[in-house]
Amino acid sequence: MEHVKQNGIAVYLDVCTEDIIERLERMKVDRIVGQGPDVSLRDILQYRQQFYKKWYDTRVLCGAGDTPDEIADKVLEAVKRYQDSETETFVSTRGSNTGKTFFSDVIVEGLAPDGGLYVPLNGLPKLTSSECQRLVDMSFPERAQVLLERYIHPADVPSAHLLEIVERAYGENFACSRIAPVRYLMHNQYVLELFHGPTASFKYLSLQLMPQLFAYCIPQTCTYLLLVATSGDTGSAVLEGFNNLSDIDKQRITVLAFFPEKGISSIQKMQMTRYVEENVKAVSVNSDFDFCQRAIKKMFTNAELTGFLAVEYGTALTTANSINWARLLPQVVYHSSAYFDLVSQGVLAFGDPIDVCIPTGNFGNVLAAVYAKRMGIPIRKLICASNQNHILTDFLRTGEYDLNGRRLLMSASPSIDILKSSNLERYLYLISNGDWQLVRDLYSQLERQNLFRVPGSLLERIQQDFLAGWCSEEECLATIQSVHSAAGYILDPHTAVAKVVADRLQDGTCPVVIASTAHYAKFAPAVLKALKFKEVTANPLHQLELLRSLGSLPSVHNTLLESLKEEDKQKHKVCEADHNALIHQVETFIQDKFMKVW
Repeated sequence: MEHVKQNGIAVYLDVCTEDIIERLERMKVDRIVGQGPDVSLRDILQYRQQFYKKWYDTRVLCGAGDTPDEIADKVLEAVKRYQDSETETFVSTRGSNTGKTFFSDVIVEGLAPDGGLYVPLNGLPKLTSSECQRLVDMSFPERAQVLLERYIHPADVPSAHLLEIVERAYGENFACSRIAPVRYLMHNQYVLELFHGPTASFKYLSLQLMPQLFAYCIPQTCTYLLLVATSGDTGSAVLEGFNNLSDIDKQRITVLAFFPEKGISSIQKMQMTRYVEENVKAVSVNSDFDFCQRAIKKMFTNAELTGFLAVEYGTALTTANSINWARLLPQVVYHSSAYFDLVSQGVLAFGDPIDVCIPTGNFGNVLAAVYAKRMGIPIRKLICASNQNHILTDFLRTGEYDLNGRRLLMSASPSIDILKSSNLERYLYLISNGDWQLVRDLYSQLERQNLFRVPGSLLERIQQDFLAGWCSEEECLATIQSVHSAAGYILDPHTAVAKVVADRLQDGTCPVVIASTAHYAKFAPAVLKALKFKEVTANPLHQLELLRSLGSLPSVHNTLLESLKEEDKQKHKVCEADHNALIHQVETFIQDKFMKVW
């Protein structure tokens, strides 16, 4: 195989083992080269796969029963794609593009120079029905590998390196071996459990993969500072993900996360402030998430700051927020995987549709479900679930995005306490068929007037994809209690928001997959209140022990309990809500890092 790679292109014909055996039987072949007397055809075919996966340049995913002509066409298409990496470039949603931008550029830059978000120039990859069926019997990491190969050109990340990255990201660090399992809840509703990683939220699924991709793609001689705004779960996941890099990569990559002091749960705060390593740090801000996000965006266009970091420390700014394209790709994987799991479990016949209901704040998670649908997953309706900060629900119903007079309200579901949803911009670009002038005008209007309104024809297209609803704080807590009473299962407040909206909007004609974005233990006070505990200690560790004593599903993560025992590391200072104060935090952090290195 090594000789083949040195002299040509190694094409992996990924054919189902059962399909190969059936074809061999039709050809009356009962032995193959290398087969011993006590070894079956199936055993030797499966044994050989490890070598193919290690060496191939490009994969051809063959469907069961594909004809030789169909496979030949796929091979030609795969070889053409492999040889022509120049076609897989990215553009800004606002259209001001200079030169060719590739995946490796996008993951490093994060935000486009004109303030827009990067999207693929030639649209999203597609899967045929027969290719989708092949994924049904695969494991989560195997599905991830296949799907990510469609989004990432091998010139950016070769398949062998991508395999190593996937194996590191989705290895033994998950509490459930299935990574993102789908569990039956009630009334034709299924829960996609996205909280089995160490930080107990869906963000971990992206932020185990993204740091590995980032470290691979950046030039070896460059150093980067990633700035992150978090409404709760992103912070601990990004700090954990980048802290898990090799020591060499930690010298090149540092992370500074800003979070609202009063806008997240105490456990979320403890998860972030426990990191005292030299390359990652969390800073509390006496404001809300939207302020943190705006401040970071301003820093990217602050020539004085970026020049200072570049000249004095050879460091460039980038971001790991969901505006980074690489953050979205793992989310496409788990939404796709949920469908394949339902087929594998016999809940669906392949091709039958599902609805997907997602608690939504920054629009990244639900956008990934849109991408999965466009790729070929039979998702019928996407249900956007909001809490009392329901600007997205209002927009999806009326076509008007209006920030005027809105005040961000704190809720029991803080990760979706967001008024300015960044990834909505990517969806508007997609649904308008790449009309970057429209997107640019809408967001220019939003900056000037705090509102925009999409044309009626565009709203009709949006509503073909989406249903939307919101729930009150009282409904959220009541649902946690009622589901626990009926099913012995505890929802976190974000998942409860989605459950309320799904109950209201689902029509019962197909299963609804509710994205469970966090473990309930991260929001212990709200959950204990919902479950009618009258006396609740202020100690988060004691709160988790109370929840654990219920013996309900899903069980409490040991990693959460362990993190709370490190109280000596969790003291932190609060930064005032002043843009210059945040800049000072950035400068001090990078100066301290380099002083320790020197």
